[in-house]
Amino acid sequence: MAVFQYQAIDLQGKQLKGVLEADSARQARQLIREQGLNVISVQEATAQFKKNRQGFALFRWRISINELTLLTRQLSTLVSAALPIEEALKAVSQQSEKPQIASLITAVRNKVLEGHTLADAMAEFPQVFNQLYRAMIAAGEASGYLGVVLERLADYTEQRQAMRVKTLQALIYPCVLTFIAIAVIAILLTAVVPKIIEQFIHMKQTLPLSTRILIHLSDFTREVGPYLLFSFIVGFLFLFRLLKKPKWQLKWHKQLLSLPVIGRVSRGQNTARYARTLSILNSSAVPLLRAMQISCEVLTNTYARQQLILAADRVKEGASLNMSLSNTGLFPAMMLHMVASGERSGTLNDMLSRAADNQDREFSTQVSIALSIFEPALIVTMASVVLFIVLSILQPLLQLNNMASF
Repeated sequence: MAVFQYQAIDLQGKQLKGVLEADSARQARQLIREQGLNVISVQEATAQFKKNRQGFALFRWRISINELTLLTRQLSTLVSAALPIEEALKAVSQQSEKPQIASLITAVRNKVLEGHTLADAMAEFPQVFNQLYRAMIAAGEASGYLGVVLERLADYTEQRQAMRVKTLQALIYPCVLTFIAIAVIAILLTAVVPKIIEQFIHMKQTLPLSTRILIHLSDFTREVGPYLLFSFIVGFLFLFRLLKKPKWQLKWHKQLLSLPVIGRVSRGQNTARYARTLSILNSSAVPLLRAMQISCEVLTNTYARQQLILAADRVKEGASLNMSLSNTGLFPAMMLHMVASGERSGTLNDMLSRAADNQDREFSTQVSIALSIFEPALIVTMASVVLFIVLSILQPLLQLNNMASF
């Protein structure tokens, strides 16, 4: 039996969407007609998800982080209450208010009813359940602690979302401030300054050096500014396409990690994400080597991912986790000491969890420090430019006042 997603019209002409189970699309249409509805379309849920996955990225349907967290937590509660997995999936699908999510869970349930494991059933929808998610589910099924693993997975998803939101919120203010600063200076140079300077030129007086520099800057901005803006946009698009190529992306990400402030933030973000993922996987009974390989997939920096893949290879060859991570040059000494202590004492799970908490705190501190440096520097720069413009306009006025007094 398969799950079908349908659209239909009732007797009042209202369009409805829903999900039902049937042996075929033909039977699904018959069941819909028996409800007194006129069928518009019927499509198998699995086929619909595959179509969404192959479509243009802007129009793909994706489950949100909050929806995935809620789904996971509901499933955890039902499984922990000793409800069979197929019954738990059915209950979650019935509780869902969105037809897409209901059809997704029903499709997963049908795979489970066919004899697949929950992890294998979720593998049919990789755009929703990523490799990390499926690995933890597989570990929970193998260990018999699926409910606990699901709860831990929901907590992890919430933590990832909270960190993402916190980072975005921290970046919004500097970006808006930078845009306003550039816009204000551009308006002053192209619209305000020319009208004021024009009065000085008509007087045919010798202008101060700062005023002459301001005139040249204003002329340059008006004449060349549009071309510079166009060149910047074209250059940005070209760089964006260039960084899609693995070779150039690897070089750029390696260079990014060596930058003074941005590099520390990028390294902190990636190491915190790696440490948290490794901690969750290892505590969920995923083998260490497999956990390291999966944890590499959550990194955004290609160079850091490459180095940690090499670290996993060293562990496979017999090296300790501490030495393998130390050779990457990415992690702070504190985390490496905690990992080494966990390996020696046999409490690696606990130490990895503490190291992950420590990395999260360090990342938050690095973001705060970076913003505390950037924001005052931007304000001082903008104030200096505006002060230069004001002084360049006031100096000729002061000269005229002195001449008039004589």
